[in-house]
Amino acid sequence: MARKFLDDNFLLYSPTAERLYFDYAKDMPVIDYHNHLSPQQIVENTQFENITQVWLYGDHYKWRAMRTHGIDESYCTGNKTDWQKFEKWGATVPYTLRNPLYHWTHLELQRYFGVEELLSPSSAKHIYDACNEKLQSEEYRVNGLLQKMNVELLCTTDDPLDSLEFHADKNSSQPEFGTMLPAFRPDKFILIQNPLFISYIEKLSGLTISKITSYESLMKALKTRAEFFHSKGCLVADHGLEYICADNYTAEEIETIFQKAMSGQALSRIEATKYMSAILIDLGKMYHHFGWVQQFHLGALRNNNLRALRTLGPDTGWDSIGDWSQACALSLFLGRLDEENTLTKTIIYPLNPADNEVMATMIGNFNDGSIRGKVQFGSSWWFLDQKDGMEKQINALSNMGLLSCFIGMLTDSRSFLSFPRHEYFRRILCNIFGNEIKKGELPNDIEWTGKIIQDICYYNVKNYLLA
Repeated sequence: MARKFLDDNFLLYSPTAERLYFDYAKDMPVIDYHNHLSPQQIVENTQFENITQVWLYGDHYKWRAMRTHGIDESYCTGNKTDWQKFEKWGATVPYTLRNPLYHWTHLELQRYFGVEELLSPSSAKHIYDACNEKLQSEEYRVNGLLQKMNVELLCTTDDPLDSLEFHADKNSSQPEFGTMLPAFRPDKFILIQNPLFISYIEKLSGLTISKITSYESLMKALKTRAEFFHSKGCLVADHGLEYICADNYTAEEIETIFQKAMSGQALSRIEATKYMSAILIDLGKMYHHFGWVQQFHLGALRNNNLRALRTLGPDTGWDSIGDWSQACALSLFLGRLDEENTLTKTIIYPLNPADNEVMATMIGNFNDGSIRGKVQFGSSWWFLDQKDGMEKQINALSNMGLLSCFIGMLTDSRSFLSFPRHEYFRRILCNIFGNEIKKGELPNDIEWTGKIIQDICYYNVKNYLLA
């Protein structure tokens, strides 16, 4: 007999898995240490007019599915009304069977709005109206949405040029849901071949009231901004790169390359790689100085559709998995910092699943016993934050490292309705343990296994960030 879709035991396929989830994982607070949520909307406790605004705006996952289904761009990023956009999403959802969007869509409707009806063309208007009505109440403002998901801590993603006007000073009052802290994302100053590189440097000069005329003065300016971020409670830095660079270089070479770029001359690939190698090492040393965690999201091949990039801009859903070699440069990069005892806590997220075992073994090279789980194989992200991707990451880490030291899931999302992804991860995690206990592959010690699960869901990342 078929089980009911999305019942209480969704993704849990044994009584042991059910017990592990409901007794140990379900009610653990959420620490979401990487996302792209708006600090302004959090502090202002924004009230959304309708579900389209909180659910579809900026969601390139949904846009990609709608385009594939033959929906015109005007219903994705264009000027159609919010209802028209939702209506087209409702028409797309039944065709997303076996895509994680089908699970996420209905999890989010259930968890936030209590809607158990499947979204389809016939139910779209009813669901749209019912959700919009709830969104007008106080408990459905942004802080209420976060409280519903038991969110304790958020780390937003912030440019070094950001004013951080919506982030409180360290130890001062925070939004009512919990704590919001900034994260330092200096990609603009790493990607030296970006046509806007000079303008970014000029903006940074204006912020630090010290003209940047050399690579050394650039690093001083970035440190000044990092000190400002630190005063706002920053604990983490993040980088979205195709791959780590770790070429050999001299200080003189880097200065020459920097001056060449600032004069508007084109750089060769070798020159750009040398520059990126230098700044990544210098940033890594700076993060160690502040005691921050450094994160590297590696392997995205971005903006593949140049026509869409020209008309819609970046981050609108035209990216895919890249297939660069990652191991050698990453080993050199981590090794250089380790050699000088300046390797801070590090999380590595590969986007290519072919790199799972590479990363699961790489972290063991630099876990030196000084900090529990110092170098982490990060959670499945972007194209991999679905059931199959999570299971493969968990299994690779289990086979080649210590899953018990893992710091768990994050949303990496722009939507305030994405937090059921933590539940999704927790159910998958509990099911893996439960199935192996059922088969006799793990001992039937529920209390100990439950402790390991609670560590992965909450305590490991809390200690990792705050200890």
